[in-house]
Amino acid sequence: MSSRVEVHDLRKSFGTIVAVDGISFTVDSGEILGFLGPNGAGKSTTMRILTGYLPPDSGSVSICGIDILHRPVPAKARIGYLPEGAPLYPEMTPASFLGFVADIRGITGNGKAQRLARVAEIMHLKEVWHQPIETLSKGFKRRVGLAQAIVHDPDVLILDEPTDGLDPNQKREVRQLVRDMARDKAIIISTHILEEVHAVCTRAAIISRGRIVADGTPGELEAMSEYNHAVTIQVRADDAVSLSGAIARLPDVRKVDTLPLADRLVEITAFPAGGERIITGISRMLQEGSWDIVEVRHESGRLDEVFLSLTAGGAEEAQGGAR
Repeated sequence: MSSRVEVHDLRKSFGTIVAVDGISFTVDSGEILGFLGPNGAGKSTTMRILTGYLPPDSGSVSICGIDILHRPVPAKARIGYLPEGAPLYPEMTPASFLGFVADIRGITGNGKAQRLARVAEIMHLKEVWHQPIETLSKGFKRRVGLAQAIVHDPDVLILDEPTDGLDPNQKREVRQLVRDMARDKAIIISTHILEEVHAVCTRAAIISRGRIVADGTPGELEAMSEYNHAVTIQVRADDAVSLSGAIARLPDVRKVDTLPLADRLVEITAFPAGGERIITGISRMLQEGSWDIVEVRHESGRLDEVFLSLTAGGAEEAQGGAR
């Protein structure tokens, strides 16, 4: 069976600026693909091509086996799209706005009433169903935006920055809604927020300068990190020099970094020489020694380090280094 979304060799330029440069990927039902990259990397342009809003210079997009360039109407009927910013009609209520969207989607009669009731339940909108959208919180507005994307129960959801600008509680609510919807849909989330990958995505593709530079599960991407199988230890400052020297002499350790912390603590990170696990040898050494250890942590890898190494100089860096 073909994938719900099939993208092959997409290319798009705006004058001399190459926004999308040969992108290819697939997304199956049940997958949540995080399309991850710094600002200006080509994420939103790619999303607009996938939804048929922008034509590519070359390449193809297939939605549930339907070519969106040659058969745009049936292809778009299988897509739910939440654009960045989720524009809404502020004077309308969720009931009237989503009823309007249902009419556009050709949902009428009893089927319309049943579908709107179901969407209100899924998105937890009943308490604000007849309240003007302009009076709603950002979290509720984002739920209304998601609701319009699923009114017609699409097979594919394309969400552009779905949690941008929300507070932590609102982000958690929206992410849970996305996870719940993923059971029978293919979902693509365009984002520059690294925590989104761990919180929601089953897979992530990192884009830089219009090209996909990595594609895999969060664990597979973390395994590309220098910190994969590293060991981080917090120790009292008086013992830091002795401990870092002892760790550096272990044959499987490539290098040791130290970082002073508050409260007279030092963080020591040991990096494996050949990418193998070194936690066993270090744990044995710590048990046999007399250092004042506060914490020992085995690292699986750091996605932010992988992201920065793959996208450095590729686009505008977002604030905080974690976007």
